[in-house]
Amino acid sequence: MPIERSSAGDPARTLELLWRVPADAPRRGPRQRLSVDAIVAVATGLADAEGLDAVTMRRVAERLGVAPMTPYTYVPGKAELLDLMLDAAYAGMRRADTSGQPWRARLTAVAEENRSLFERHSWVATISTSRPPLGPGMMAKYEHELSALEGLGLDDVEMDAALTYLLTFVQANARSAAEARAARQASAMDEEQWWAANAPLLERVLDPERYPTAARVGTSAGTAHGAAYSPGHAYAFGLSRVLDGLAVLIAGRDERNGTEPR
Repeated sequence: MPIERSSAGDPARTLELLWRVPADAPRRGPRQRLSVDAIVAVATGLADAEGLDAVTMRRVAERLGVAPMTPYTYVPGKAELLDLMLDAAYAGMRRADTSGQPWRARLTAVAEENRSLFERHSWVATISTSRPPLGPGMMAKYEHELSALEGLGLDDVEMDAALTYLLTFVQANARSAAEARAARQASAMDEEQWWAANAPLLERVLDPERYPTAARVGTSAGTAHGAAYSPGHAYAFGLSRVLDGLAVLIAGRDERNGTEPR
């Protein structure tokens, strides 16, 4: 299945749309009754309810009650629409004021804000943003999140890398959580029901003497989580490890600069 990615459309037109730059030439014909914002809102609703595959210009037109080609007079195509949807999702994020708090608390807040974003709009976690949409929502998000790393002795490249490191972890966890939800829905069974259905066969074929470590650890984890995988536990454990790793980097900069860790 092809990977959706941002900034795949016409760069100049996309930036004009993201920043709502008026077209140079006035449009001819009857006065337009739609708006870019209305199209983005409908497309976002479709993605939230049915996933990105459901977002087509035709489906958007149907929801808006207009002719199939009408959305194209506002947005060139799905690639540009995807960037608009992403930027709108970024603009709508809740952003806590953590000024004055320790750096771990600030970065934890950033992680939680992104986790909440992925929970509200699970499709966002599936998009590759190696070329991010450089709209006002994205820039406000980036500015806010970098403030959590300001004043820690990191240089600009390290600040960007540290933020990427944190957000990549949160996105990967969100994808795994979405996959776990999809598996439950597809099988019509929760984790406990799934294991109960498969346990008899596993007991017949799985030899704990051949796989002693796997059997011991897998049993312990499954008992602790009630499942083979717990997205919540993976998030809490992984976030602590990410912050521990950044603590080493920050402490090294503090030693170099002769300052106390913040």
